[in-house]
Amino acid sequence: MYWMEFMTVALVHLLAVASPGPDFAVVVRESVTQGRRVGSWTALGVGCGIFVHVAYSLLGIGLIVSQSIVLFNLFKWLAAGYLLYLGWRALRARPMSLDTADEDGTTSDRSRWQAFVVGFVTNGLNPKATLFFLSLFTVVINPDTPLLVQAGYGVYLAGATALWFLLVAWLFSRGRVRAGFARMGHWFDRLTGAVLIGLGVRLAVSEIG
Repeated sequence: MYWMEFMTVALVHLLAVASPGPDFAVVVRESVTQGRRVGSWTALGVGCGIFVHVAYSLLGIGLIVSQSIVLFNLFKWLAAGYLLYLGWRALRARPMSLDTADEDGTTSDRSRWQAFVVGFVTNGLNPKATLFFLSLFTVVINPDTPLLVQAGYGVYLAGATALWFLLVAWLFSRGRVRAGFARMGHWFDRLTGAVLIGLGVRLAVSEIG
């Protein structure tokens, strides 16, 4: 009965998740610099961050935030500040060394929890995702759809997001890919740092709508 709605949700989500953004930049950087294990846990954190957006969408809080300029701006500036912080750290990073993390990332000094938190916070504090999920749960998904079915959509969205970024982590943590990035030295860190700072600045000056 809800297959057509589900297929629409899946298609819209695919288009959104495939678009480069803070999540993609963070997962790529963690995978290249820290290895597959850290990149994978970062990807899982991004996927679990989806549950934050699903939860407030189901509760109707997303609508309140989107209609309140003060709340939206507070949320937006928190997210922008976090991206600027990540970008600044990337700009100050030491030269990349693949000796500290092999292709599987088994010798990385970053814990699984730290990697997970980076992904979770990056996705959970993204106000663009707030507006996306608000639109998804009010325009694409029929308000009359049972709450349990909508929650099922949310589980799918989190799982599909995690799987996508696990694939990204796997691709960018492969030995040849990492070696290629390593040859660029500081330039890779500087590039990703500039991207994150650019995203943070763009987010800080963006408006509702």
